[in-house]
Amino acid sequence: MALDTISFISDFGLSDESVGVTKSVIWAINPRVRIVDITHGIDAHDVRAAGLALARSAQHLLPGVVLGVVDPGVGSTRKAVCLEVGDGQSFLVGPDNGLFAPAIAMVGGATAAWILDNDEFHLPGIGSTFDGRDVFAPVAAHLSNGVPASAMGTPIDPALLMPGILPVAQTDDAGAIAAEVLWIDRFGNVQLNVDPSAVAGWPAVRIEGDQLSRAALAVDTYADITTGSIGALVDATGLLSLAVDRGSAAEEMGVHEGDQLTLTATEVGGRPIAVTLGPTQVNPQR
Repeated sequence: MALDTISFISDFGLSDESVGVTKSVIWAINPRVRIVDITHGIDAHDVRAAGLALARSAQHLLPGVVLGVVDPGVGSTRKAVCLEVGDGQSFLVGPDNGLFAPAIAMVGGATAAWILDNDEFHLPGIGSTFDGRDVFAPVAAHLSNGVPASAMGTPIDPALLMPGILPVAQTDDAGAIAAEVLWIDRFGNVQLNVDPSAVAGWPAVRIEGDQLSRAALAVDTYADITTGSIGALVDATGLLSLAVDRGSAAEEMGVHEGDQLTLTATEVGGRPIAVTLGPTQVNPQR
């Protein structure tokens, strides 16, 4: 079955020819396929960040092929793989380094997988440092043309693929939550690995970390955050986030991705944190 969309994520950036060359390889094989650029701004080699970006995107991506190229182990013994989800509704093509694990979990797991060891579907290699161009792009293009994934290589049990390493928030007997900063977006909003249901009913959240002790007030939108305060709200992907109005919560609190924080309930503030919002709120900074 032909697939009309390839969704492309990488750490290539846009300062050289890598993205353009990779797209050109795809279009040389299938000039009709639509390519969606998820992002090419992932920090170099940051598999964790790319996996989180795919997880945030997964439910919104069009059916088709996901081409993921964040591959610090290129040329090594790490496997090049194709993963099937939804019994053939979509395929993910890239390195077996945990990149796809969070997104795969979001859509219910892989239904099949293959090691991409049939070089009939690869470009003749020039060295071994650009599998995005020489292996993953042509495989994605052939898949979009309707070539079956089973032709691309050797089947492998999806359970044998590299798992993702994403932190899980833990709640102790006293109700304190050991959380981690998953992501800081370009506006400085701080996404935590915390399901909002874990803090449902809290009037405010006490945030403690290395040289940090602040309270975040429960809000529904960014515009509800008063000047000088931090807001705690459910973000567009359904996780608990910390924000300030028209500024950077990350800078305000001095936190970075991967930082460990402790959350406890505090009486500072007013109404309790809501678990369910209506339509996604728009950040006024955007």
